[in-house]
Amino acid sequence: MDALFQPLADLVGASTDQIKLIFCLLVAYPLGSLYIRVPASSPNIRHLYSVAVAIFFFFPVLQIYTAFFQLLASILATYYIAKHDKSSKMPWVVFVIVMGHLTYNHVIRALYGFSYETMEVTGPQMVLVMKLTTFAWNVYDGRRKEEELDKWQLAKRVTQYPSLLEFLGYSFYFPGILVGPYLDFAEYMDVVNETMFTHPDVRPKIKPGRKTPSYRKRAAYTRMLLGLVYLGIFVVLGPTFNFAAGLKPEFLQKNLLTRIISFQLNGPVERCKYYAIWTLTEGASILTGLGFTGFGPHGEAHWNGAANVKVFDIELPSNFKVLLDSWNMKTNVWLRECIYKRVTPKGKKPGNTSQMITFFTSAFWHGIAGGYYLTFLMGGFITAAARQARNAIRPFFAPAEGKPVTLAKRLYDLVTVILSAMILNYTASAFIIGGTWDSIETWRRLGWYGHIVVFGGLFFFYLGGAGFLKNLQKQMGIVVPQRPRPGAPKQNGTASVPTSVTATPDSEKNFQLPPAVDKFVPPPTL
Repeated sequence: MDALFQPLADLVGASTDQIKLIFCLLVAYPLGSLYIRVPASSPNIRHLYSVAVAIFFFFPVLQIYTAFFQLLASILATYYIAKHDKSSKMPWVVFVIVMGHLTYNHVIRALYGFSYETMEVTGPQMVLVMKLTTFAWNVYDGRRKEEELDKWQLAKRVTQYPSLLEFLGYSFYFPGILVGPYLDFAEYMDVVNETMFTHPDVRPKIKPGRKTPSYRKRAAYTRMLLGLVYLGIFVVLGPTFNFAAGLKPEFLQKNLLTRIISFQLNGPVERCKYYAIWTLTEGASILTGLGFTGFGPHGEAHWNGAANVKVFDIELPSNFKVLLDSWNMKTNVWLRECIYKRVTPKGKKPGNTSQMITFFTSAFWHGIAGGYYLTFLMGGFITAAARQARNAIRPFFAPAEGKPVTLAKRLYDLVTVILSAMILNYTASAFIIGGTWDSIETWRRLGWYGHIVVFGGLFFFYLGGAGFLKNLQKQMGIVVPQRPRPGAPKQNGTASVPTSVTATPDSEKNFQLPPAVDKFVPPPTL
């Protein structure tokens, strides 16, 4: 099929693999519309449909035959290990096997020097690793006592082991097989059986003659349009505005302040490639029924459950926590539920050790490039500094309950928006650039401003600044509301509504991670 894509690739100056990837993301829309027309009373046909579409993507279109069989090997290994290993170590056994397989392929990619233009196994495998490890933990939670589980674990646990066909359908769920979104097994079965649409709180609000709530197609094709806009911005502006520009000789000829300011223009354009693919896959997922999150005040259906990114909150974040919560949200859920909470000893409060293990896992999952580790290591310190700033500085500007927002609070918000964006662009540049020394050289050319802000803040807070500001708050009579500790509270009952309609647990709101940037995306040359 290369003959069909080569003319377009030549026209836009992209590789054939890139054009084929975008084709797969777009053709998933009509395929999604066909999928939802398969009756929910025939779930096996829906499972087979996903597998068949995945085979279509991997074989005639992308022509990465061995990639499909490698994914199948990980899927079958996980299925039989989780089924027969009843020990508490089972999820970690699955994690080591599938993550080890992924790392092997990351090394192969590096040794052969595959560029971002090359579509191969590691991209889809990264999504699959999240699915398989989550499934292993869901099965493990299904074998535990209910009182030992938190809200998320109760809602997602697997108590009835699936058939092999069900598991293959889940693993090869076609809208997200190449670049996500990642979903757990409970969500997948909700989509297949349309459980969320038959719930007593939902069914009466669906218009007569329809089996799904309204606005599904509108929501899906709005995402498609937005995704194409993001892709267009990246195609047109990407060759000029990119982080690699910081390594060019002419960049060094500017004064430091000009370098820092001009560098900020590169970040939004670089991120458009991620916005494009994630928004495109979100729309296709919605067409299959994934992402329903309930109804608005006027009875309109909301379809936000398949979102992986909130663009506005990333480009104009009120603080760094909001930024992180809005970026690659599905990966953050996986890291929180399968790493952060699982490495914390039972009965203990998650601390810096759990946080750093999670950061390292995120970098390890992405690959072996030094820039990944520089970004995520820096992310750990950013998180610590941001937490201190919120606790020690923000209360001075937050208005009292019932009082209007002051000018000082608005100025504080403006400063945090600018500072959060600047720190993001500084830190994420290492991830995009990839190479260790090139990343360090870029930071040097930017005057190490990110390190100065972050580590300067940490030194201030830990050398007495935090205590001084806390005492000052008490003297001024400022009451700071206590935030719940990370980790959802234990629940004794099960969720009363389907997982796609339930509220976000507290642990999801409070958990923080650095930007988890997926590497299997259209490169800067597209």
